Amino acid sequence: MEKNVVIDMRNIIKKYYIGQPNELQILNGISLKVNEGEFVSIVGESGSGKSTLMNIIGALDRPTEGEYFLNGRDISQLDDEELSNIRNKSIGFVFQNFCLIPRTNALENVELPMLYAGVSKKQRRQKAMELLNLVGMGERYTHNPNELSGGQKQRVAIARAMINDPSIILADEPTGALDSKTGHLVMDIFHKLHKEQKKTIVLITHSKELAKETERIITISDGQVIGESAGEINVNS
Repeated sequence: MEKNVVIDMRNIIKKYYIGQPNELQILNGISLKVNEGEFVSIVGESGSGKSTLMNIIGALDRPTEGEYFLNGRDISQLDDEELSNIRNKSIGFVFQNFCLIPRTNALENVELPMLYAGVSKKQRRQKAMELLNLVGMGERYTHNPNELSGGQKQRVAIARAMINDPSIILADEPTGALDSKTGHLVMDIFHKLHKEQKKTIVLITHSKELAKETERIITISDGQVIGESAGEINVNS
């Protein structure tokens, strides 16, 4: 059965300082597709354009040229409010530096996107606790970020990314600030979300080893896709 395409990028170009002597083109016509339920990695060295690409995939920035369809909707020309709404409801972000609010406990950090969406306190708490339990942090829900290890912070961040049931989880170097053992534990959670929750996951990384843990590896260099290959996890598992 043919799967829905959730990310469809067509000839994406991104320029900065347009029309100025220091005009800079970072993305040079990137086209890629990600299907519903896929676990895909985008891998590239520093300066390859992967962070710029991540910002466009996550509706944090707009392409200069090209088309970007997210869940079938052309978001290339949407205004800031519409993009903000898409980010809150359709994309769950997991960043290398966790991005948790320091003086707010784990439960309240996870609830935050639902608060912005106007969901009642009772519903927020129930869903947040479900997700904290899912990532193995149910017993630490009253702890503030400074009372948690790096791996625990990242688990809270993953729970927060899931709170509005997004169609895509976008993970930018999610294990970059962690030791290898803790990084593997965090990757195990992504595998669980992919397999059990059927989530579409896009992993942005410089690590070829980490990329191998996904179904499909898209390699970029100098702002272009230079190759695609299969990862090591079984597509049909």
